[in-house]
Amino acid sequence: MADGRRSDTRDRIRAVAMELFSERGYDKTSLREIAERLGVTKAALYYHFRTKEDIVASLSEDLRGGIDDIVRWAEAAPPGPERAREIVIRYGDLLHSLGKDMIRFWAENQPAFRDLGFGTSLRYQFRVLADLMTGPDPAPLATFHARQALLAISWSLSMMGDLRLSDADSNAAAVAIAMDILARMEPIAAQTHSKVSDSGSSA
Repeated sequence: MADGRRSDTRDRIRAVAMELFSERGYDKTSLREIAERLGVTKAALYYHFRTKEDIVASLSEDLRGGIDDIVRWAEAAPPGPERAREIVIRYGDLLHSLGKDMIRFWAENQPAFRDLGFGTSLRYQFRVLADLMTGPDPAPLATFHARQALLAISWSLSMMGDLRLSDADSNAAAVAIAMDILARMEPIAAQTHSKVSDSGSSA
């Protein structure tokens, strides 16, 4: 029970911090302001997070860990359109589970995000996911479509926060758009695989 309460408190702190970071900017938000909005003392906040960087790091770790889980699943699944579609669904579920404010923070506070050193690893993971959606030796245009499909999910959270949509409706719409992009990618990927097979046969 105690661990559950501690986890709930950490989640509340992170959610409120993201709200303030989105409203005021990362650099202009202090731990004292986060504590005040939560209605707790600064000492109580320190029990969970010593710095603003610790708050962002904990959420970044959740995202990176979630993407790693998708990568592990995808590497064990047979390549093809079904795997690509399932990656999109799982990526959408992951981003929406983190909340709109966190994704907006990444989009609106790029200098802080870069200075904290989290961007490079996330970009690498993003590209790994896209590669798993296209299969081996993809055409550049197929990779372009795969990345655009993932971006449809990401941008639905970072750019659509002002719309009166529930998280469920936003996720469903973003996934549907991503699936449309994948449908455009599949003939390109199939054509590439056919050329690779023909080349191997000729050799």
